[in-house]
Amino acid sequence: MQRIRLRYTKRGRLRFTSHRDFQRAFERALRRAEVPMAYSAGFTPHPKVSYANAAPTGTGSEAEYLEIALTEPREPERLRALLDESMPAGLDIVEAVEARTSGLADRLTASVWELRLDGVGPEDARRAVDAFNAAGTVEVQRRTKNGVRTFDARSAVVELESAETDSSRADRPTDRLCAILRLVVRHVTPAVRPDDVLSGLRAVADLAPPVPAAVTRLAQGLLDEETGTVTDPLAPDREAAATEPQPAGATAAATVPA
Repeated sequence: MQRIRLRYTKRGRLRFTSHRDFQRAFERALRRAEVPMAYSAGFTPHPKVSYANAAPTGTGSEAEYLEIALTEPREPERLRALLDESMPAGLDIVEAVEARTSGLADRLTASVWELRLDGVGPEDARRAVDAFNAAGTVEVQRRTKNGVRTFDARSAVVELESAETDSSRADRPTDRLCAILRLVVRHVTPAVRPDDVLSGLRAVADLAPPVPAAVTRLAQGLLDEETGTVTDPLAPDREAAATEPQPAGATAAATVPA
């Protein structure tokens, strides 16, 4: 059984798709591309697809991950292209590697987010960021299926800063007055989401954007505690593939003239 790990995006209006919507679209793409999927056992077999830490509905993302299991080997880049052709524009399959290491989900320990606050000036944003970073705790509330829950949104935040960015990467670029925040947050329980941090900014500095923030996940992966950076979770698989000895038969075949 071959396992392939994929990175995909949610862009433009497709950021409003739910995780279930994406699952349906992806399973249709698997059928259109005639991918030889492995299936679970039981009375209602399902294709073996493992989703990891999907972004909330309404947020864009450049770094969503999943893993599929195949009954026949396929070349990852060719498979990626076939799946991408079968997906709606905005839900793009942008990278594929063969899984050569274990624990993809264990390498998704933090995310980098960009928050675009239309109608908010950079000075107001910096003032709110300074107040948030200076606070020991920032309690916020979130409504759940079990009622309203109160938790600390500050402890999970590794970095929050007002920053400039390449607007071409933004999910909703604009030329109007706009503050841009860069957020690095650990994946903890309960999860601290970008909207929780926005609630915290409102609580500590009365920062209330006049329109909903455009939120985009730029990266997710393993958090380097020393530098505060988030590393590429697919890098170990690429490195393992590069260092894996090539079979003798394949080497010989590669040297035979056409």
